Amino acid sequence: MSEANTVSEASTVSEASTVSEASTVSVPEVIVHRDAQLLAKAVAARLVTRCVDAAAARGTASVVLTGGGIGTAVLAELAVSPARDAIDWQHLDIWWGDERFVPTGDPDRNETGARSALLDHVDNDPARVHPMPGSDGPDGDDPEAAAARYAAWLADATSPEDHGPVPEFDVLMLGIGPEGHVASLFPGMPALYDERPVVAVRGSPKPPPTRLSLTLPSIQAAREVWILASGAEKAEAVAMALSGAGPVQVPAAGARGRQRTLFLLDSDAAAKVPPQIGRQGTH
Repeated sequence: MSEANTVSEASTVSEASTVSEASTVSVPEVIVHRDAQLLAKAVAARLVTRCVDAAAARGTASVVLTGGGIGTAVLAELAVSPARDAIDWQHLDIWWGDERFVPTGDPDRNETGARSALLDHVDNDPARVHPMPGSDGPDGDDPEAAAARYAAWLADATSPEDHGPVPEFDVLMLGIGPEGHVASLFPGMPALYDERPVVAVRGSPKPPPTRLSLTLPSIQAAREVWILASGAEKAEAVAMALSGAGPVQVPAAGARGRQRTLFLLDSDAAAKVPPQIGRQGTH
Protein backbone atom coordinates (compact mmCIF):
# COMPACT_ATOMS: atom_id res chain seq x y z
CA MET A 1 0.00 0.00 0.00
CA SER A 2 1.48 3.35 -0.94
CA GLU A 3 1.81 6.04 1.72
CA ALA A 4 -0.34 8.40 -0.30
CA ASN A 5 -3.23 5.96 0.00
CA THR A 6 -2.97 5.21 3.70
CA VAL A 7 -6.10 7.17 4.57
CA SER A 8 -9.51 6.46 3.13
CA GLU A 9 -11.36 9.02 1.05
CA ALA A 10 -14.10 9.12 3.65
CA SER A 11 -11.72 10.39 6.29
CA THR A 12 -10.51 13.27 4.14
CA VAL A 13 -13.51 15.52 4.77
CA SER A 14 -13.65 14.92 8.50
CA GLU A 15 -9.95 15.47 8.96
CA ALA A 16 -9.82 18.57 6.79
CA SER A 17 -12.67 20.11 8.77
CA THR A 18 -10.71 20.00 12.02
CA VAL A 19 -8.51 22.92 11.07
CA SER A 20 -9.30 26.46 10.07
CA GLU A 21 -7.73 26.39 6.61
CA ALA A 22 -8.52 22.94 5.27
CA SER A 23 -7.09 23.65 1.85
CA THR A 24 -3.60 24.26 3.24
CA VAL A 25 -3.16 21.06 5.24
CA SER A 26 -2.60 17.43 4.41
CA VAL A 27 -4.56 14.31 5.21
CA PRO A 28 -2.78 12.14 7.81
CA GLU A 29 -0.95 8.97 6.92
CA VAL A 30 -0.42 6.22 9.50
CA ILE A 31 2.81 4.22 9.61
CA VAL A 32 3.24 1.52 12.25
CA HIS A 33 6.40 -0.12 13.55
CA ARG A 34 6.51 -3.17 15.74
CA ASP A 35 7.85 -1.63 18.94
CA ALA A 36 9.18 1.61 20.40
CA GLN A 37 12.83 0.87 19.62
CA LEU A 38 12.13 0.16 15.96
CA LEU A 39 9.94 3.23 15.81
CA ALA A 40 12.75 5.44 17.15
CA LYS A 41 15.27 3.96 14.70
CA ALA A 42 12.89 4.38 11.76
CA VAL A 43 12.03 7.98 12.61
CA ALA A 44 15.72 8.80 12.98
CA ALA A 45 16.41 7.33 9.52
CA ARG A 46 13.44 9.20 8.06
CA LEU A 47 14.74 12.44 9.59
CA VAL A 48 18.14 11.99 7.96
CA THR A 49 16.54 11.54 4.55
CA ARG A 50 14.25 14.53 4.98
CA CYS A 51 17.05 16.85 6.11
CA VAL A 52 19.36 15.75 3.30
CA ASP A 53 16.65 16.24 0.69
CA ALA A 54 15.70 19.67 2.02
CA ALA A 55 19.30 20.85 2.12
CA ALA A 56 19.88 19.58 -1.40
CA ALA A 57 16.87 21.53 -2.62
CA ARG A 58 17.44 24.82 -0.79
CA GLY A 59 20.88 24.75 0.82
CA THR A 60 19.43 24.67 4.35
CA ALA A 61 16.94 22.62 6.35
CA SER A 62 14.88 23.26 9.46
CA VAL A 63 13.55 20.91 12.11
CA VAL A 64 11.32 21.44 15.14
CA LEU A 65 12.13 19.07 17.99
CA THR A 66 9.89 17.57 20.63
CA GLY A 67 10.64 16.12 24.03
CA GLY A 68 9.11 13.17 25.82
CA GLY A 69 10.22 9.56 25.81
CA ILE A 70 9.88 8.75 22.14
CA GLY A 71 11.03 12.19 20.94
CA THR A 72 14.25 11.93 22.94
CA ALA A 73 14.71 8.30 21.88
CA VAL A 74 14.65 9.39 18.23
CA LEU A 75 17.42 11.89 18.88
CA ALA A 76 19.48 9.28 20.73
CA GLU A 77 19.10 6.85 17.82
CA LEU A 78 20.14 9.58 15.39
CA ALA A 79 23.23 10.30 17.47
CA VAL A 80 24.50 6.73 17.09
CA SER A 81 23.37 6.23 13.50
CA PRO A 82 26.13 5.90 10.89
CA ALA A 83 23.93 8.02 8.64
CA ARG A 84 23.87 11.03 10.94
CA ASP A 85 26.85 12.66 9.22
CA ALA A 86 24.90 12.77 5.97
CA ILE A 87 23.12 15.75 7.51
CA ASP A 88 24.78 19.11 6.93
CA TRP A 89 24.59 20.14 10.58
CA GLN A 90 26.16 23.52 9.88
CA HIS A 91 23.16 24.45 7.73
CA LEU A 92 20.39 22.93 9.86
CA ASP A 93 18.14 25.24 11.86
CA ILE A 94 16.81 23.61 15.03
CA TRP A 95 13.72 24.91 16.82
CA TRP A 96 11.46 23.62 19.57
CA GLY A 97 7.68 23.19 19.58
CA ASP A 98 7.31 23.82 23.28
CA GLU A 99 9.33 24.21 26.43
CA ARG A 100 8.95 24.18 30.17
CA PHE A 101 9.48 27.70 31.49
CA VAL A 102 12.25 26.79 33.91
CA PRO A 103 15.92 27.82 34.02
CA THR A 104 18.34 26.83 31.27
CA GLY A 105 19.90 23.45 32.01
CA ASP A 106 16.98 22.26 34.14
CA PRO A 107 16.41 18.54 33.50
CA ASP A 108 12.72 19.27 32.84
CA ARG A 109 13.56 21.27 29.72
CA ASN A 110 13.20 19.64 26.31
CA GLU A 111 16.36 21.48 25.29
CA THR A 112 18.35 19.77 28.04
CA GLY A 113 17.27 16.33 26.87
CA ALA A 114 17.94 17.17 23.22
CA ARG A 115 21.44 18.43 23.92
CA SER A 116 22.32 15.35 25.97
CA ALA A 117 20.85 12.90 23.45
CA LEU A 118 22.09 14.49 20.22
CA LEU A 119 23.10 18.11 19.94
CA ASP A 120 26.21 17.84 22.11
CA HIS A 121 27.47 15.07 19.81
CA VAL A 122 27.21 16.74 16.39
CA ASP A 123 28.99 19.65 14.74
CA ASN A 124 26.10 22.08 14.57
CA ASP A 125 26.26 25.85 14.23
CA PRO A 126 25.30 27.26 17.66
CA ALA A 127 23.71 30.26 15.93
CA ARG A 128 21.28 27.89 14.21
CA VAL A 129 20.14 26.19 17.43
CA HIS A 130 17.18 28.16 18.77
CA PRO A 131 16.04 27.01 22.23
CA MET A 132 13.05 28.73 23.77
CA PRO A 133 14.01 31.20 26.53
CA GLY A 134 14.09 29.92 30.09
CA SER A 135 12.94 31.66 33.23
CA ASP A 136 16.57 32.78 33.69
CA GLY A 137 16.59 34.47 30.28
CA PRO A 138 16.58 38.15 29.36
CA ASP A 139 12.87 38.47 30.14
CA GLY A 140 13.19 37.01 33.61
CA ASP A 141 10.18 35.27 35.02
CA ASP A 142 7.81 36.69 32.36
CA PRO A 143 6.63 33.92 30.05
CA GLU A 144 4.55 36.25 27.89
CA ALA A 145 7.63 38.34 27.09
CA ALA A 146 9.65 35.17 26.48
CA ALA A 147 6.99 33.91 24.06
CA ALA A 148 7.06 37.23 22.19
CA ARG A 149 10.86 37.02 22.03
CA TYR A 150 10.73 33.55 20.47
CA ALA A 151 8.09 34.72 18.01
CA ALA A 152 10.43 37.54 16.99
CA TRP A 153 13.27 35.06 16.43
CA LEU A 154 10.99 32.98 14.24
CA ALA A 155 9.93 36.06 12.28
CA ASP A 156 13.57 37.01 11.73
CA ALA A 157 14.22 33.54 10.27
CA THR A 158 11.44 33.74 7.69
CA SER A 159 11.83 34.43 4.00
CA PRO A 160 9.24 35.78 1.55
CA GLU A 161 8.57 32.21 0.41
CA ASP A 162 7.28 31.32 3.88
CA HIS A 163 4.19 33.54 3.48
CA GLY A 164 3.74 33.97 7.21
CA PRO A 165 5.21 34.86 10.60
CA VAL A 166 7.17 31.61 11.03
CA PRO A 167 9.41 29.57 8.72
CA GLU A 168 7.89 26.78 6.67
CA PHE A 169 9.70 24.14 8.73
CA ASP A 170 10.80 21.04 6.83
CA VAL A 171 9.86 18.72 9.69
CA LEU A 172 7.97 19.51 12.87
CA MET A 173 7.89 16.61 15.32
CA LEU A 174 5.33 16.30 18.09
CA GLY A 175 4.56 13.86 20.83
CA ILE A 176 0.96 13.26 21.84
CA GLY A 177 -0.41 13.05 25.37
CA PRO A 178 -2.93 10.45 26.59
CA GLU A 179 -5.62 13.16 26.44
CA GLY A 180 -4.56 14.32 22.97
CA HIS A 181 -2.34 17.31 23.73
CA VAL A 182 0.52 18.26 21.43
CA ALA A 183 3.37 20.66 22.25
CA SER A 184 1.92 22.42 25.33
CA LEU A 185 -1.53 22.81 23.79
CA PHE A 186 -3.90 21.03 26.15
CA PRO A 187 -7.60 20.29 25.53
CA GLY A 188 -9.91 23.24 26.12
CA MET A 189 -7.20 25.74 27.03
CA PRO A 190 -7.13 29.33 25.71
CA ALA A 191 -3.92 28.76 23.74
CA LEU A 192 -5.91 26.69 21.25
CA TYR A 193 -7.77 29.82 20.16
CA ASP A 194 -4.64 31.97 19.97
CA GLU A 195 -3.32 32.90 16.54
CA ARG A 196 -0.05 34.40 17.68
CA PRO A 197 2.96 32.29 16.67
CA VAL A 198 4.06 31.50 20.24
CA VAL A 199 2.14 31.70 23.51
CA ALA A 200 2.74 31.40 27.20
CA VAL A 201 0.76 28.59 28.78
CA ARG A 202 -0.14 28.96 32.44
CA GLY A 203 -1.85 26.32 34.53
CA SER A 204 -0.68 23.34 32.48
CA PRO A 205 -2.33 20.14 33.76
CA LYS A 206 1.12 18.56 33.56
CA PRO A 207 3.90 20.00 35.70
CA PRO A 208 5.61 22.36 35.52
CA PRO A 209 2.56 24.62 35.14
CA THR A 210 4.14 27.40 33.06
CA ARG A 211 5.33 26.70 29.54
CA LEU A 212 5.94 28.22 26.12
CA SER A 213 4.37 26.68 23.03
CA LEU A 214 3.94 27.12 19.33
CA THR A 215 0.28 27.58 18.43
CA LEU A 216 -1.68 25.56 15.92
CA PRO A 217 -1.16 28.12 13.10
CA SER A 218 2.61 27.82 13.59
CA ILE A 219 2.42 24.04 13.62
CA GLN A 220 0.34 24.10 10.44
CA ALA A 221 3.01 26.22 8.72
CA ALA A 222 5.36 23.22 8.59
CA ARG A 223 5.83 21.33 5.35
CA GLU A 224 5.65 18.05 7.27
CA VAL A 225 4.22 17.33 10.73
CA TRP A 226 5.17 14.05 12.35
CA ILE A 227 3.20 12.89 15.39
CA LEU A 228 5.16 10.26 17.31
CA ALA A 229 3.51 7.87 19.74
CA SER A 230 4.48 4.68 21.52
CA GLY A 231 2.68 2.69 24.19
CA ALA A 232 -0.86 1.53 24.84
CA GLU A 233 -1.60 4.62 26.94
CA LYS A 234 -1.47 6.71 23.74
CA ALA A 235 -3.82 4.49 21.69
CA GLU A 236 -7.05 6.30 22.61
CA ALA A 237 -5.60 9.74 21.91
CA VAL A 238 -4.23 8.62 18.55
CA ALA A 239 -7.61 7.18 17.60
CA MET A 240 -9.42 10.39 18.56
CA ALA A 241 -6.94 12.53 16.63
CA LEU A 242 -7.63 10.48 13.49
CA SER A 243 -11.40 10.25 13.90
CA GLY A 244 -12.56 13.76 13.04
CA ALA A 245 -12.46 15.23 16.54
CA GLY A 246 -12.09 18.99 16.85
CA PRO A 247 -8.75 20.50 17.83
CA VAL A 248 -10.17 22.22 20.91
CA GLN A 249 -11.17 18.85 22.36
CA VAL A 250 -8.20 16.95 20.87
CA PRO A 251 -5.37 19.35 19.96
CA ALA A 252 -3.56 16.63 17.98
CA ALA A 253 -6.49 16.72 15.54
CA GLY A 254 -5.30 20.19 14.49
CA ALA A 255 -1.65 19.25 14.08
CA ARG A 256 -1.32 18.95 10.32
CA GLY A 257 1.45 19.78 7.88
CA ARG A 258 0.98 21.68 4.63
CA GLN A 259 2.41 18.92 2.47
CA ARG A 260 2.37 15.85 4.67
CA THR A 261 1.18 14.63 8.07
CA LEU A 262 2.54 11.38 9.46
CA PHE A 263 1.36 9.48 12.52
CA LEU A 264 4.45 7.40 13.29
CA LEU A 265 3.39 4.78 15.81
CA ASP A 266 4.39 1.56 17.47
CA SER A 267 1.90 -1.29 17.40
CA ASP A 268 0.56 -0.55 20.89
CA ALA A 269 -0.14 3.10 20.10
CA ALA A 270 -1.82 2.06 16.84
CA ALA A 271 -4.11 -0.51 18.47
CA LYS A 272 -7.26 1.64 18.27
CA VAL A 273 -6.72 3.35 14.91
CA PRO A 274 -10.15 3.32 13.22
CA PRO A 275 -10.43 0.50 10.68
CA GLN A 276 -11.54 2.82 7.88
CA ILE A 277 -8.17 4.60 8.11
CA GLY A 278 -5.57 2.62 6.21
CA ARG A 279 -2.05 2.26 7.46
CA GLN A 280 1.29 0.98 6.33
CA GLY A 281 2.06 -2.39 7.82
CA THR A 282 4.02 -3.19 10.92
CA HIS A 283 7.79 -3.38 10.40
